[in-house]
Amino acid sequence: MRTYADAEAARHWRATIADAQAGDRQALDELVAGWLPLVYNIVGRALNGHADVDDVVQETMLRAVDNLGSLRDPDSFRSWLVAIAMRQIRDRARRRTTQPLDESVPQDDAADFAELTVLRLQLEGQRREVAEAVRWLDDEDRQLLSLWWLEVAGELTRRELAAAVGVSRQHAAVRVQRVKERLEVSRGIVRALDGACPDLRELTARWNGRPDSVWRKRLARHIRGCGYCGDPRESVVPAERLLVGIALVPVPAGFTISLALGGKTAAAATATASAGWSAKVLTALTKPAVAVTAGATLAAGGAYVVVQTPEDPPSRASVVPTAASTPALSPAPSPSASPSPSSSVTQEKTALYGSVVDAVDSAPAPDSPPAALPQRPAAGVTSSGGAHAIMNHRGDSVTLSGQGYVLVRWQISPQYRSGGLVMPSWTGLRGKLFHVASGGGRRMDDPAGGTDSTATGMGSKTTGFIVLPSGTQQMWQNEYFYLTGSVTLTVNERGADYGLSVFPTTWDAVEKDVTSGPAQGARRYGLVRDTGGDDTPVPQYVTRETPADPATVPQASRV
Repeated sequence: MRTYADAEAARHWRATIADAQAGDRQALDELVAGWLPLVYNIVGRALNGHADVDDVVQETMLRAVDNLGSLRDPDSFRSWLVAIAMRQIRDRARRRTTQPLDESVPQDDAADFAELTVLRLQLEGQRREVAEAVRWLDDEDRQLLSLWWLEVAGELTRRELAAAVGVSRQHAAVRVQRVKERLEVSRGIVRALDGACPDLRELTARWNGRPDSVWRKRLARHIRGCGYCGDPRESVVPAERLLVGIALVPVPAGFTISLALGGKTAAAATATASAGWSAKVLTALTKPAVAVTAGATLAAGGAYVVVQTPEDPPSRASVVPTAASTPALSPAPSPSASPSPSSSVTQEKTALYGSVVDAVDSAPAPDSPPAALPQRPAAGVTSSGGAHAIMNHRGDSVTLSGQGYVLVRWQISPQYRSGGLVMPSWTGLRGKLFHVASGGGRRMDDPAGGTDSTATGMGSKTTGFIVLPSGTQQMWQNEYFYLTGSVTLTVNERGADYGLSVFPTTWDAVEKDVTSGPAQGARRYGLVRDTGGDDTPVPQYVTRETPADPATVPQASRV
């Protein structure tokens, strides 16, 4: 049902588009910033977060700005923009045919879009299952699903979906139904891997943990014939019901890099191309249809987003587009304006604790002694799991309270199930938690010795390897933490087998393990991260919140 608010939003966007076509800088700012999240979601899901996402989003927005003057009907803006995005996705696929890439794994620093969807929208249960199942779809299916997802979520219409794909509505219905069927098969795979039977564990022992069509068929065949893996154990809700009203994944906070040029004109900005401006951005800025002053931002990879300069007039009243209005957009925040160096903005000073997060380091050379370990006050830590808690299953947890040191010992079993590792998380933190040292004589990726040169603590070529999430700190056999307060540690084991032994310890025991030198046969000393102050790193997966699913704690947390 079309409401008064929907009609108002539609009128607002028609006026904004018309003003942008007439050369209104502020209208173009609003148009580009308002539609970036929709394009980002379509491209991100279609490419599953591949490194090319930034480039495709950039090209889509540039083409939209460049050709805005040719759009005759503002009411068709949304379908026109979506069609541009889909053409860029298909063009990218054609360009890649001569150099096939493994599309199942994000390249470089790009994040898996299924993981981003789960973490940023805090999806749980079967909604999370649907998001993760997308990894198992082929490229063409993911492209269509990226549109169908937004249709079900209320961001697109079926007419717009069909137009973007270039088929009739009847043909689009047939294709969508096929994708839904393959999505349901993929959901079954996600469920089965979450609690694999012994036969499935044996089957996946040779799997590298990367979803592809070959393994999708193998696993689906096993599930169809397995009474345990084929039993959903709860009523399965259709995907379209799970996705109704779901928000767009927000554009990453670090997505934009400001290159604002103050009040320079577009013509004058041409002279600055050597400083890093994209020639296509400059071309778009100087087109008669969108003659604007050059105060712009290049998003990661080069995407164009206009930002306001200090001379800009106040922003227009914010109107959030809805599915019922002509353009569709979820209530995601728009990129904020870049402050001018000359503006006097008082920034509130924040506490240092929690601003330094443990990060990926290089392994120290064997026999390289670490720095001295500072000694912190310790009254003792109590554990809900007793003096020595052993956690081997997903969802196992232990709550620690008090003041002192805690040892977390890793037990990884790739011979039973290799693949992607979901890191354990620290939740419900009250007080402070530091990552003070690593020990045990070896990092988990150190060679294990013996006849197999590929074997490490993370697995081997024969059994398969445990794979860490991108950007996660490599673990040592023993990891030491200092707590003053209380916190809960939870095992989030999913695609790979691992367990944790957790027990309170003392500074003397930590110091002996980390700084006293390797025992006979060990490869390394330990590594000290404690500075003795509030700038000692906090663990990568820690939060003061208590989420329903601890696995949703984001990597590189700030507490």
